[in-house]
Amino acid sequence: MDRCPDCGAELGSPFRIDSKIVEEIPEPQPIMVTEYKIAHYKCPCCLKEVAAKDPSCPQEGKFGNNVIALATVLKYEDRLPHRKIHDAMMRLYRLKISPATILDLTRRAADAIQPEYDAILRKIRRAPILYVDETGIRVQGEMCWIWAFTTPSETFFVIRKSRGMKVLMEVLTRRFKGIIVCDGWKPYARFTNRIQRCWAHLLRESKDIAEKFEEAIPLHNALKELYDLLTKALENDPPPEVRMTLWELAREALRHWISKEYSIEKVRKFIGKINNGFEYWFTFIINPGVEPTNNRAERALRPHVVLRKILGTLRNDKGTSIHERIMTTLATWGQKGLNSLQMLTAKLAC
Repeated sequence: MDRCPDCGAELGSPFRIDSKIVEEIPEPQPIMVTEYKIAHYKCPCCLKEVAAKDPSCPQEGKFGNNVIALATVLKYEDRLPHRKIHDAMMRLYRLKISPATILDLTRRAADAIQPEYDAILRKIRRAPILYVDETGIRVQGEMCWIWAFTTPSETFFVIRKSRGMKVLMEVLTRRFKGIIVCDGWKPYARFTNRIQRCWAHLLRESKDIAEKFEEAIPLHNALKELYDLLTKALENDPPPEVRMTLWELAREALRHWISKEYSIEKVRKFIGKINNGFEYWFTFIINPGVEPTNNRAERALRPHVVLRKILGTLRNDKGTSIHERIMTTLATWGQKGLNSLQMLTAKLAC
């Protein structure tokens, strides 16, 4: 500045210069239009026609890999409906894409990551510890189930009409030897006896019953205390002999509470539920790495619950397959700390 904005006096040299860093995004950019000259050849040996390829030129359609990847991430990671994706593309790039085209772009993205989807399934089948849960989702207005199979580094989704054991057989096969952490849904126990039942479900249900019936208050308090003692005792990863002692004491403590007489029918039913899963409450004690709750699988399903509210229903089997593959891959990339937009763009260029 040359002069004081208040009195007009000459300012001279500054006595201090501050530095201020500002981050800004560019103005909305116009789209880039590229013409590719695709050379065709006739092989002199096998006489087949061969067309030249370039990684930046999609095999089908007029939209490039960046457009396909961004539209897919906007829909499945940012959970925007097709109309909002159309608006975003127009606002940012003056690019017009119809809702039907957006669906087809996600199909192309799903096809590009099919090998990744298959690789994740193979890892899930070999997992020593697997967290599994399911929740309802509608396909063409009919109730189906989206299943989540997750580990600390991979997550796999399928959507099926069944909530039964045949889905476990299809996804995991008979050769699965790992431990499943799950809720008390019966198909899990039919599929394997290597199970850890979810203590979060147990304590929520015991709290709910204790709030309704005074008779259940000591039971809820005992279960909560037992869980807290066990999780604290396992914090420092004790040796196998200590774990075995804890396992025996925990079983004895639980058996004491479920052997008591209860007069209220709902409390007795709850006791029956605990007793039916008795062999599965303490797997986490003697198997290091097994978590006592199924929170991992529940967290994996939360984005689908949000999408379910936005979409209402998946339209057809094609949309279901796209949903499975993209959500599986995005979730797994997220667990590994990878940039989903960059990863998807790279897969489309392969």
